[in-house]
Amino acid sequence: MKKSLKSISLLLSLVFILGLATGCGQQSPAKVEQKTLKVGVTAGPHAEVMDVVKKIAEKDGLKIEVVEFNDYIQPNVALNQGDIDVNSFQHKPYLDNIIKDRNYDLVSVGNTVIFPMGIYSSKLKNIADLQAGAVVAIPNDPTNGGRALLLLEKIGLIKLKPGIGLKAAVTDIIENPKKIVIKELDAAQIPRSLADMDVAAINTNYAITAGLVPTKDAIAIEDINSPYANIIVVRTKDKENPAVQKFIKAYHSDEVKAFINEHFKGSVAAAW
Repeated sequence: MKKSLKSISLLLSLVFILGLATGCGQQSPAKVEQKTLKVGVTAGPHAEVMDVVKKIAEKDGLKIEVVEFNDYIQPNVALNQGDIDVNSFQHKPYLDNIIKDRNYDLVSVGNTVIFPMGIYSSKLKNIADLQAGAVVAIPNDPTNGGRALLLLEKIGLIKLKPGIGLKAAVTDIIENPKKIVIKELDAAQIPRSLADMDVAAINTNYAITAGLVPTKDAIAIEDINSPYANIIVVRTKDKENPAVQKFIKAYHSDEVKAFINEHFKGSVAAAW
């Protein structure tokens, strides 16, 4: 009888220990806070700001691995595929267009900075001096192309269909008094092609990388209140991830804002 009781006691002990081990092994990964985030940025200002964000986040126990991209397409591809956890390089209209075209399950979780688009020229000092038949380069992606066209309309070079708004395309031009010729090029290529154009609409991150100072070199520029604020983007399922929340907190810190104001001298502005 005693032998049977000992056997039962030993068996129950083994079951208890096994249950503990199994319970530990089955702990839900969702309950374990992520300590490292892979953050995708484009080279240039976004990467420079992220270096500061990284230092702030590390003080709060969050490690950031920065992954640099050289175009506007791959950061969203990589995020959607799970190769990175966050990206910081685009504005909301661009994200909306990508989601519509590719059905990505991505969402904005906060603003970052505004890069006002400028009109540049290596031949002219004043946009009023632009001659008839001039060649004007704009980005070839729908969102930034539309943004450039709105800027061209604002400075009086063209007129677009009423109400077309952010979806403007070259085919929506209804008045072109100077008969300018619009060349649509990859946004990253435009600074390298500036000498071949009369004027060009250049995204500020690429302008800065090319050594241009928007507040000094642009002959026309968007108002600082442009709706094209850049954003922090994650997969929808990760928007409440504690690590993502720590990342947003680090980005929106006073230290990061001070860096933006001092380093970019008004060419880039904090948008939160």
